[in-house]
Amino acid sequence: MSVAVAEIVRSGFVEGRHHGSVVALDADGRVAWSVGDVTSPILPRSTNKPLQAVAMVGLGLDLPPRLLALAAASHSGEEIHLAGVREILGTAGLTEQALGNIADLPFDPGVRDRWLRDGRGPSKIAQNCSGKHAAMIATCVVRDWQLAGYVETDHPLQVLIQRRFEALTGEPAQVAVDGCGAPVLSASLTGLAGAFRTLALATEGPERRVADAIREFPEYVSGAARDELRLLRALPGAIGKLGAEAVYAVALPDGRAVALKIDDGGDRARPVVMAEALRRIGVESTEVDAIGTHSLLGGGVPVGGIRASF
Repeated sequence: MSVAVAEIVRSGFVEGRHHGSVVALDADGRVAWSVGDVTSPILPRSTNKPLQAVAMVGLGLDLPPRLLALAAASHSGEEIHLAGVREILGTAGLTEQALGNIADLPFDPGVRDRWLRDGRGPSKIAQNCSGKHAAMIATCVVRDWQLAGYVETDHPLQVLIQRRFEALTGEPAQVAVDGCGAPVLSASLTGLAGAFRTLALATEGPERRVADAIREFPEYVSGAARDELRLLRALPGAIGKLGAEAVYAVALPDGRAVALKIDDGGDRARPVVMAEALRRIGVESTEVDAIGTHSLLGGGVPVGGIRASF
């Protein structure tokens, strides 16, 4: 059961609420507190990408940190992202024609507007999951697996990604189809937070490599204008990833972790709720507080905002 986790307040009047669920883990991995249902499976969408990247590194994918961060990204479609995807493909002797994700416009609104002004249409490389897909087919090349059908659930790549994912979350996964066309695996918020905690605390292996890539190159995981990037830069040593339908997971270097889901997919509430959850587990940061601020306008001036309510 979800609860109201954020209120929409205009001129002192609560005009609506966002419902959802949040879980926070202590440094020792125990649940510190939770609101709503944090044990039933959800589809974390792109929040899964760092865990999928761990699986691919474990299967032999060997990329420099900058490109490994892009393998775990929902990128904005900036030129550094497009060049990085081409570089991943180039390591496998492939071009963007090999990508199996859908064609789309860049994720970031500003980048998308410039893209359209330049007369460019949807493309596979511009779609925010192209880094993940490039890494998937590069992994297939390393393993000498056929590229055809690499997004199918019975392809060896996806079978072994699911196995590693389930080991990280400690839960059996249900399988659905993500927006990009690849499988998306289910997890509870508690399992998701625990998996991110494992990455944040890792001292070696694929988990450490992916965590360090995210820490070193957060702009490749996200984009220059995104709140996700601002949060990672405000919390040195942390790792984090958002997902569609307002899913978010963040783990601190000492093992504390938070995972959340806004039920209606209201992305405006996501950073507000995350900032409050981090404050409740002891994070004191004016930068994080600012990221968790969302103003509502009336007559062109701020008249209210969205505030956490748990």
